[in-house]
Amino acid sequence: MMIRFEQVCATVVLLTGSVGLAADTVLCGVDVLQRDGFHQLAGQRIGLITNHTGLTRDGVSTVTLLHDAPNVSLTALFSPEHGFEGKLDISKIDDAADQSTGLKIFSLYGKTRRPTKQMLSGVDTIVFDIQDIGARFYTYISTMGEAMHAAAQHGKRFVVLDRPNPINGVDVAGPMLDAGEKSFVGFHHLPVRHGMTIGELAQMFRTELKLDLKLDVIRCDGWQRDTLWDATGLVWVNPSPNMRCLTQALLYPGIGLIETTNISVGRGTDTPFEVIGAPWIQPRQLAGALNAREIPGVAFVPIRFAPTSSKYANQPCGGINIVITDRQQFEPLIVGFEISAQLRKLYPNDWKGKDAMRLLGNRRTLDSILAGQPADQVQQTATAGVQQFLERRQTFLLYD
Repeated sequence: MMIRFEQVCATVVLLTGSVGLAADTVLCGVDVLQRDGFHQLAGQRIGLITNHTGLTRDGVSTVTLLHDAPNVSLTALFSPEHGFEGKLDISKIDDAADQSTGLKIFSLYGKTRRPTKQMLSGVDTIVFDIQDIGARFYTYISTMGEAMHAAAQHGKRFVVLDRPNPINGVDVAGPMLDAGEKSFVGFHHLPVRHGMTIGELAQMFRTELKLDLKLDVIRCDGWQRDTLWDATGLVWVNPSPNMRCLTQALLYPGIGLIETTNISVGRGTDTPFEVIGAPWIQPRQLAGALNAREIPGVAFVPIRFAPTSSKYANQPCGGINIVITDRQQFEPLIVGFEISAQLRKLYPNDWKGKDAMRLLGNRRTLDSILAGQPADQVQQTATAGVQQFLERRQTFLLYD
């Protein structure tokens, strides 16, 4: 067994065991497309849904690659939440223009979140190439799902340039999204941590939503399900403004659950999702209560901070720094439930836990938290339906 320490986003992370593949073995779908001479898109007019994460292994944008590709005509561009350059953190984004190609960039996070017939008038095939993060409420998979609806409606082919799930494709954790709770942060009946790639999700969406469209997934080459991002040899590009490293991605499924409550999750700090806090939290009290739980793979450091933006901007907050000490034992949903249980216990008159429903998406799990049940009971409630999901997803998995 190899044990080493590595500094990641100002957090010391204990890495136990091998992280998987050699660092030059993984190609994303766009790399495979390039390697194969673009024959999968030959003769097609392409509408490309992408952002700053749409890059080859060598850092060439998918926009440039398809614009210059032989026998391929790039005719339209589309951007998701955070915009084409991935820098915006606002509620509505306007259309824009791409200076490198002169093409119009249709925003799918503005007046519409689904490509219209007019937007697709010069398109034969919609190509999707955006890096996902592996959590149900990360909206890029919702953008993909809406675009698949549009492709089915308007008779367009849909091609996904697949990318690795950065937090691995093995670990799956609930709760499941309740029926009737679908939204742009809950596009499909999935658990919070789904353990699938965008290509695998696209296959599930087509079948389970009964979409009549031609779907092709250009698979990654060399990626295995148990591989985390840092074993791929691929360059990390922040998928969104507040997702700045693998540590934050690993924390996100658990910490993101509570960000719709009256808690800062570190937006407006250098380490979003690695810290949480509020003006009414006593840092040593919360950290002590959580450390006493002896949660595998994680420790909590009492801190004080003042976010420069977002919730509690420029207000002093007490809180905790969440430190992953062993990635193999760490489970983000358990940490999220443990934090929620302690907030409910220690600050029952301050924490507005009911507001977690928007991202939690599961009424029974929320009721368990609000009833003050211990985190292990909350976790047990959250497992409902996960086994059935594992059986559902098996048909759509593309990697060993």
